[in-house]
Amino acid sequence: MRRVARVLLFLALAAASGLHTTLAQADEPARPNIVVVFCDDLGYGDLGCFGHPTIRTPHLDRMAAEGTKLTQFYSAAPVCTPSRAALMTGRLPIRSGMCSDKRRVLFPDSGGGIPAAEVTLAEALRDEGYATACVGKWHLGHLPQFLPTANGFESYFGIPYSNDMDRIAEAPKGRDAFWEPESRFFNVPLMRNAEVIERPAEQTTITRRYTEEATRFIKAHRDEPFFLYMPHSMPHVPLFRSGEFAHTSRRGLYGDVIEEIDWSVGQILTTLKELGIAENTIVWFTSDNGPWLTFKDHGGSAGPLKDGKGTTWEGGMREPSLVWWPGTIPAGRVSAELGTTMDIYATSIALAGGRLPEDRVIDGVDLTACLLAETPSPREQVMYYRGTRLMAVRRGPWKAHFMTQESYTGNNKLVSHDRPLLYNLEIDPGEQWDVAAEHPEVVEAIRQAAEAHQATVEPVPSQLEIPLPQL
Repeated sequence: MRRVARVLLFLALAAASGLHTTLAQADEPARPNIVVVFCDDLGYGDLGCFGHPTIRTPHLDRMAAEGTKLTQFYSAAPVCTPSRAALMTGRLPIRSGMCSDKRRVLFPDSGGGIPAAEVTLAEALRDEGYATACVGKWHLGHLPQFLPTANGFESYFGIPYSNDMDRIAEAPKGRDAFWEPESRFFNVPLMRNAEVIERPAEQTTITRRYTEEATRFIKAHRDEPFFLYMPHSMPHVPLFRSGEFAHTSRRGLYGDVIEEIDWSVGQILTTLKELGIAENTIVWFTSDNGPWLTFKDHGGSAGPLKDGKGTTWEGGMREPSLVWWPGTIPAGRVSAELGTTMDIYATSIALAGGRLPEDRVIDGVDLTACLLAETPSPREQVMYYRGTRLMAVRRGPWKAHFMTQESYTGNNKLVSHDRPLLYNLEIDPGEQWDVAAEHPEVVEAIRQAAEAHQATVEPVPSQLEIPLPQL
């Protein structure tokens, strides 16, 4: 705890002075290595430490026991591309054009990607002397100028977009290709840096290979600060797992996939401990959005939350999240403080001794004090966007829905609410009881907060709507 106090004191003094100083100037080394493990379509209720009754996640459960479980931590969007853009930039995707009301995400026929003007987390940390690597699914553009190696990462190993894309003509039609999936059905490329090294990617071993690549990077950079971004391709459908994990989970194929991801996290934590650098490494574990419920047993569970991927109900954007930093972050703590994946951006840059870009709006906030000393989160509100539309706003315990829309199949009609729906999420996380009639003053306060926020948003062209250039 002495180290925690010293880090906090240093941060306070640096902030008060207005100087651009680094944590490395403190009397103890405080520039941590940073690891972000980012799942794809993981549900709030899919981990043992978040209440799943049959999926075994002993390594993630240990991570929770040795670190802090974040029970009110959010993604910035309910689908892949905008969510990942927000994590990498600390900005809502509407500010960068990484969202659309016409196309949900980037596809192999997309010509857009993360704008060069954005300052990625990798770029910010590289400027502070960090080694950087991305291992896994990128989904922020597959053309050369959009790849990780053009956006601050010194190395990249992974699949550049979702693992269900580029389906071959000979594959089963519709959803039949997902029920008994084969890697050959999906002609997705596996890349090393900017080169395709395997196509189609052999997805049955992809989680294992991501893990091996990640641990090699950690070992190679053990003596310098590093940033490892590890966005898994799953549990996004199609679901694949290696032979060691086949038919091992009582939850079926989906459970097998989660248990292999749990193993992967265990390998990362064990490597850090064996190298003697665990106490100087902060590890984040979270997901890009909620479970893809329309895929039934091939999708996950939102636990007590309403709905899932694609929606701005809680199940679409509240994520099962953990943060681990032995000796610095309190062990075994459950935190109900508000946070978002954009805050990983601001917090990481602060811990590295960097400075946030000053020429743009940054939506992330620094959670350092909240994580280290159980102070209240500086985050007061959460904006729930679906595409370019601000659907809902949370302030404190209250969440008001101005518009609602269900998942991507079935009744997908956009509904506007003249009187917003209002829920107290501290009491009603499942959003069952609309209490707007009893709290008109809360509704009005949130409406004003939404208007104030929207006044800061400047329209920019959508990157998701740019077609692939014709050769």
